[in-house]
Amino acid sequence: MEISPLRQEVTNLHADVCSALADPSRILILYALAEKPYTVNDLAGALGLPQPTTSRHLKVLRDRNLVEAVRQGMNVEYRLLDHRLIEALDLLRGVMRDRISHHANVIQEVLVEGN
Repeated sequence: MEISPLRQEVTNLHADVCSALADPSRILILYALAEKPYTVNDLAGALGLPQPTTSRHLKVLRDRNLVEAVRQGMNVEYRLLDHRLIEALDLLRGVMRDRISHHANVIQEVLVEGN
């Protein structure tokens, strides 16, 4: 099957977004920014991350157009660009919760049969 250039470009963009979500700290950053804008220092403090680490994560998210940096006087605030991203993350969490529940049920059945 031959993939069209447009489809390949969309697939590459999809992979870029997924790679940005591959780090737990970046997911926490996105959830925090869904609540309100943060400066890098405030965000680092809220999440208990070092400021340089938080800055690196924000750069990844900014490069993938998931967050934006907005100058507010002397500070730069970071904001989530599209709240549908949180809906997608919540949907994924629901899938994982269902899988964990299924695995727990299987383990319970095995334990009951073993007795």
